[in-house]
Amino acid sequence: MISVIIPTSNSERELVPVLSALVPGVTAGILREVVLVDAGSTDGTPAIADAAGCALIQGSSDMGQRLRQGVSAVRTPWVLFLQPDSLLEEGWSRDVGQFLETAERRGAADRVAATFRLAVDGYGLRPRIRELAGALQLAVLGRARSGQGLLISRRHYERLNGHRSGAASEQHLATRLRRHRLHVLRARVVLIADQAEAAAWDEDQAAAG
Repeated sequence: MISVIIPTSNSERELVPVLSALVPGVTAGILREVVLVDAGSTDGTPAIADAAGCALIQGSSDMGQRLRQGVSAVRTPWVLFLQPDSLLEEGWSRDVGQFLETAERRGAADRVAATFRLAVDGYGLRPRIRELAGALQLAVLGRARSGQGLLISRRHYERLNGHRSGAASEQHLATRLRRHRLHVLRARVVLIADQAEAAAWDEDQAAAG
Protein backbone atom coordinates (compact mmCIF):
# COMPACT_ATOMS: atom_id res chain seq x y z
CA MET A 1 0.00 0.00 0.00
CA ILE A 2 1.02 3.62 -0.46
CA SER A 3 0.65 6.90 1.37
CA VAL A 4 0.26 10.17 -0.53
CA ILE A 5 2.17 13.15 0.84
CA ILE A 6 1.18 16.66 -0.27
CA PRO A 7 2.90 19.83 0.98
CA THR A 8 0.29 22.57 1.33
CA SER A 9 0.28 26.31 1.88
CA ASN A 10 -3.03 28.11 1.33
CA SER A 11 -3.92 25.42 -1.21
CA GLU A 12 -7.70 25.50 -0.82
CA ARG A 13 -8.50 26.23 -4.47
CA GLU A 14 -6.64 23.26 -5.94
CA LEU A 15 -7.13 20.65 -3.24
CA VAL A 16 -10.73 19.54 -3.79
CA PRO A 17 -10.28 18.08 -7.30
CA VAL A 18 -6.82 16.72 -6.45
CA LEU A 19 -8.11 14.83 -3.41
CA SER A 20 -11.19 13.62 -5.28
CA ALA A 21 -8.93 12.09 -7.94
CA LEU A 22 -7.28 9.95 -5.24
CA VAL A 23 -10.50 8.13 -4.33
CA PRO A 24 -9.96 5.32 -6.92
CA GLY A 25 -6.78 4.41 -5.06
CA VAL A 26 -8.80 3.82 -1.90
CA THR A 27 -11.40 1.68 -3.66
CA ALA A 28 -8.63 -0.29 -5.39
CA GLY A 29 -7.08 -1.03 -2.01
CA ILE A 30 -3.66 0.51 -2.70
CA LEU A 31 -4.03 3.91 -1.00
CA ARG A 32 -3.95 3.79 2.78
CA GLU A 33 -3.73 7.47 3.73
CA VAL A 34 -3.22 11.01 2.50
CA VAL A 35 -1.04 13.30 4.58
CA LEU A 36 -1.03 17.07 4.08
CA VAL A 37 2.07 18.71 5.53
CA ASP A 38 1.02 22.30 5.94
CA ALA A 39 3.03 25.52 6.19
CA GLY A 40 0.51 27.47 8.25
CA SER A 41 -2.39 27.89 5.83
CA THR A 42 -4.88 30.62 6.72
CA ASP A 43 -7.50 29.64 4.13
CA GLY A 44 -9.81 26.62 4.05
CA THR A 45 -7.04 24.03 3.65
CA PRO A 46 -7.47 22.56 7.18
CA ALA A 47 -11.24 22.29 6.74
CA ILE A 48 -10.83 20.50 3.40
CA ALA A 49 -8.35 18.08 4.94
CA ASP A 50 -10.77 17.30 7.75
CA ALA A 51 -13.72 16.80 5.40
CA ALA A 52 -11.70 14.52 3.13
CA GLY A 53 -10.36 12.41 6.00
CA CYS A 54 -6.75 13.44 5.42
CA ALA A 55 -4.15 13.76 8.13
CA LEU A 56 -2.96 17.36 8.51
CA ILE A 57 0.48 17.99 9.99
CA GLN A 58 1.69 21.47 10.84
CA GLY A 59 5.09 21.51 9.22
CA SER A 60 8.08 23.69 8.60
CA SER A 61 8.08 26.54 6.09
CA ASP A 62 11.04 24.77 4.45
CA MET A 63 9.81 22.51 1.64
CA GLY A 64 12.43 19.81 2.10
CA GLN A 65 11.84 19.59 5.84
CA ARG A 66 8.09 19.39 5.32
CA LEU A 67 8.41 16.51 2.88
CA ARG A 68 10.66 14.62 5.31
CA GLN A 69 8.10 15.26 8.06
CA GLY A 70 5.47 13.67 5.86
CA VAL A 71 7.55 10.54 5.33
CA SER A 72 8.19 10.27 9.07
CA ALA A 73 4.44 10.38 9.72
CA VAL A 74 3.47 7.41 7.52
CA ARG A 75 4.09 3.68 7.90
CA THR A 76 3.40 2.30 4.43
CA PRO A 77 6.30 0.81 2.45
CA TRP A 78 5.71 3.19 -0.48
CA VAL A 79 5.06 6.94 -0.65
CA LEU A 80 3.73 9.08 -3.47
CA PHE A 81 4.74 12.73 -3.41
CA LEU A 82 2.33 15.12 -5.12
CA GLN A 83 1.86 18.88 -5.19
CA PRO A 84 -1.50 20.46 -4.31
CA ASP A 85 -2.08 21.19 -8.02
CA SER A 86 -1.19 17.64 -9.20
CA LEU A 87 -4.42 16.10 -10.54
CA LEU A 88 -4.10 12.40 -11.33
CA GLU A 89 -6.12 11.22 -14.30
CA GLU A 90 -8.30 8.12 -14.48
CA GLY A 91 -6.36 4.86 -14.50
CA TRP A 92 -3.57 5.97 -12.19
CA SER A 93 -4.38 3.44 -9.47
CA ARG A 94 -4.18 0.53 -11.94
CA ASP A 95 -0.79 1.67 -13.25
CA VAL A 96 0.56 2.26 -9.74
CA GLY A 97 -0.67 -1.15 -8.59
CA GLN A 98 1.03 -2.87 -11.53
CA PHE A 99 4.28 -1.01 -10.90
CA LEU A 100 4.29 -1.92 -7.19
CA GLU A 101 3.56 -5.57 -7.93
CA THR A 102 6.36 -5.78 -10.51
CA ALA A 103 8.90 -3.99 -8.31
CA GLU A 104 8.18 -6.22 -5.32
CA ARG A 105 8.14 -9.41 -7.38
CA ARG A 106 11.54 -8.61 -8.90
CA GLY A 107 13.05 -7.54 -5.59
CA ALA A 108 13.68 -4.06 -6.99
CA ALA A 109 11.71 -1.96 -4.52
CA ASP A 110 14.85 -0.43 -3.04
CA ARG A 111 16.25 0.81 -6.35
CA VAL A 112 13.37 1.92 -8.61
CA ALA A 113 10.91 4.82 -8.62
CA ALA A 114 8.14 6.03 -10.91
CA THR A 115 6.53 9.22 -12.13
CA PHE A 116 3.54 10.09 -14.31
CA ARG A 117 3.31 11.52 -17.80
CA LEU A 118 2.98 15.28 -17.61
CA ALA A 119 0.03 17.33 -18.84
CA VAL A 120 -0.68 20.99 -18.14
CA ASP A 121 -4.20 22.31 -17.79
CA GLY A 122 -5.23 25.16 -20.02
CA TYR A 123 -5.64 26.21 -23.65
CA GLY A 124 -3.26 27.88 -26.02
CA LEU A 125 0.47 27.70 -26.51
CA ARG A 126 1.79 28.24 -22.97
CA PRO A 127 0.59 24.92 -21.49
CA ARG A 128 1.86 22.98 -24.52
CA ILE A 129 5.29 24.59 -24.19
CA ARG A 130 5.40 23.58 -20.52
CA GLU A 131 4.45 20.01 -21.45
CA LEU A 132 7.18 19.88 -24.10
CA ALA A 133 9.77 21.30 -21.72
CA GLY A 134 8.83 18.70 -19.12
CA ALA A 135 9.06 15.85 -21.62
CA LEU A 136 12.47 17.03 -22.84
CA GLN A 137 13.78 17.41 -19.30
CA LEU A 138 12.70 13.87 -18.47
CA ALA A 139 14.09 12.40 -21.70
CA VAL A 140 17.42 14.22 -21.66
CA LEU A 141 18.18 14.66 -17.96
CA GLY A 142 16.07 11.88 -16.50
CA ARG A 143 14.41 14.32 -14.08
CA ALA A 144 10.69 14.72 -13.57
CA ARG A 145 9.36 18.21 -12.93
CA SER A 146 7.99 19.30 -9.58
CA GLY A 147 4.34 18.34 -9.44
CA GLN A 148 4.78 15.44 -11.85
CA GLY A 149 4.64 13.02 -8.95
CA LEU A 150 7.22 10.70 -7.45
CA LEU A 151 6.39 7.17 -6.32
CA ILE A 152 9.23 5.68 -4.28
CA SER A 153 9.68 3.08 -1.59
CA ARG A 154 10.71 4.22 1.87
CA ARG A 155 13.80 2.00 1.61
CA HIS A 156 14.91 3.68 -1.60
CA TYR A 157 14.06 7.12 -0.23
CA GLU A 158 16.16 6.52 2.86
CA ARG A 159 19.05 5.13 0.79
CA LEU A 160 19.08 8.41 -1.12
CA ASN A 161 18.96 10.37 2.17
CA GLY A 162 15.57 11.83 1.30
CA HIS A 163 14.85 15.48 0.58
CA ARG A 164 17.41 18.11 1.38
CA SER A 165 16.41 21.34 3.04
CA GLY A 166 15.59 24.26 0.79
CA ALA A 167 13.21 25.27 -1.98
CA ALA A 168 14.95 23.05 -4.56
CA SER A 169 14.64 19.89 -2.46
CA GLU A 170 12.57 18.02 -5.06
CA GLN A 171 15.01 18.84 -7.85
CA HIS A 172 17.96 17.64 -5.77
CA LEU A 173 16.25 14.32 -5.07
CA ALA A 174 15.31 13.92 -8.74
CA THR A 175 18.96 14.42 -9.69
CA ARG A 176 20.05 11.62 -7.35
CA LEU A 177 17.59 9.17 -8.92
CA ARG A 178 19.25 7.28 -11.72
CA ARG A 179 17.62 7.95 -15.07
CA HIS A 180 17.22 4.30 -16.10
CA ARG A 181 15.55 3.51 -12.79
CA LEU A 182 12.87 6.21 -12.98
CA HIS A 183 9.92 4.64 -14.77
CA VAL A 184 7.24 6.71 -16.48
CA LEU A 185 3.74 5.33 -15.93
CA ARG A 186 1.09 5.47 -18.64
CA ALA A 187 -1.30 7.56 -16.54
CA ARG A 188 -1.02 11.33 -16.67
CA VAL A 189 -0.85 13.94 -13.97
CA VAL A 190 -2.41 17.27 -14.92
CA LEU A 191 -0.95 20.41 -13.39
CA ILE A 192 -3.95 22.61 -12.69
CA ALA A 193 -3.59 26.04 -14.30
CA ASP A 194 -2.95 28.79 -11.80
CA GLN A 195 -4.87 32.05 -11.79
CA ALA A 196 -2.13 33.95 -13.61
CA GLU A 197 -2.14 31.47 -16.51
CA ALA A 198 -5.93 31.47 -16.65
CA ALA A 199 -5.98 35.28 -16.74
CA ALA A 200 -3.37 35.32 -19.51
CA TRP A 201 -5.46 32.89 -21.56
CA ASP A 202 -8.59 35.02 -21.01
CA GLU A 203 -6.70 38.09 -22.22
CA ASP A 204 -5.52 36.24 -25.32
CA GLN A 205 -9.06 35.12 -26.07
CA ALA A 206 -10.44 38.63 -25.56
CA ALA A 207 -7.82 40.07 -27.90
CA ALA A 208 -8.59 37.42 -30.52
CA GLY A 209 -12.30 38.21 -30.29
